[in-house]
Amino acid sequence: MSRTIEITILSAENLQENKKAIKGNTFVTVQCDGSNREVSTTKLDSEGGSYPTWNEKLVMDVPLHARFLTIEVKYKTRGSSSNSVGMARIPVSDFLGGYVHENQLQFLSYRLWDNRVRRNGVVNISVKVKMSQQNSCSSSMSSTVSGVPVTGVPVTGNGSCSGVVTGIPAVWLNYQRNI
Repeated sequence: MSRTIEITILSAENLQENKKAIKGNTFVTVQCDGSNREVSTTKLDSEGGSYPTWNEKLVMDVPLHARFLTIEVKYKTRGSSSNSVGMARIPVSDFLGGYVHENQLQFLSYRLWDNRVRRNGVVNISVKVKMSQQNSCSSSMSSTVSGVPVTGVPVTGNGSCSGVVTGIPAVWLNYQRNI
C-alpha cells in the first residue's frame, strides 16, 4: 500500500563547493526510504549556478511505512561523474497524515547539509498528495443530519480506508429520545 505524491523541485539557493559558488550543471535526486530505492531525477540546470531552478514535477509512490524522503542536490563534473552538493532528509509526516488534506499544495523549504554535515544551501519544493482512487469509502457525507451539525476528526486507516470519522453529539441524541 502506498500514497502517490507530486513533488515539484522548484529551486535551490546559495549552493557551494569548498566555499566557492557552484558554476552550474546541477540536478536533484529524490528517493523514499520505504521504496525499493527507486530514484527520481530532475533535468540538468546548466545556467543557474549557485541559484538553480528546475520547476520539475516528479510523481512518486510513497509506501505507508515510509518515514523520510531524501532530496540530494548534485552537480555534474567533467566526464560522466557527479558530486553531491548537499542533502535533506524530509519527514513524510510533513506532508502526509495529520490535518493535511489530499490534493492540497504545500510549499516547503529545507536546509541542505553536505558530506561534512555543514550547511550548504536550501532547496525549495512543493508537495501535493494525490487523491487515491481506493479512498472512496464514504467521502461524500453531508455536514448536517436532521439540522444538527456533524463533527469530524481526521484519521488514517490501517489498510483499506482513511478519512474522517463523523458523529452526532450525544447531547442531541438524548434530546431526540426524550421528545
